[in-house]
Amino acid sequence: MNHSSPPLAIVVARVLLMLLFLVSGLGKLGNLAGTQSYMETMGVPGILLWPTIAFEIITGLCILLGFQTRLVAAVLAAFSLVTAFIFHHQFNDPTQQIMFLKNMGIAGGFILLACTGAGRYSIDGRRRRG
Repeated sequence: MNHSSPPLAIVVARVLLMLLFLVSGLGKLGNLAGTQSYMETMGVPGILLWPTIAFEIITGLCILLGFQTRLVAAVLAAFSLVTAFIFHHQFNDPTQQIMFLKNMGIAGGFILLACTGAGRYSIDGRRRRG
């Protein structure tokens, strides 16, 4: 039995997983004051806005390109779990419940990516072959 994942499926998974982070990071640039205010309302210091933007954009690009994928995926799994508990812990609100579960699912996807790696079509894959 062949346990290797189809290379194209891993690329699609990487693209789908990274979309949230890249779009979110870029989106924060369009509403800096609102995002900072929301962060502060949830108990997160507003000074972390720019590092968060950089983190989301850089990690999103790393996943897209398949660079340091196992490490970045593990970090993003942890980030998804932490943000779920910080921003989506109001379980009496059905929307927040869904957002919480979305973050759990994303964390699961990143854990799986951390285990499988970026696949053939990636910077990591090229370095292994090279």
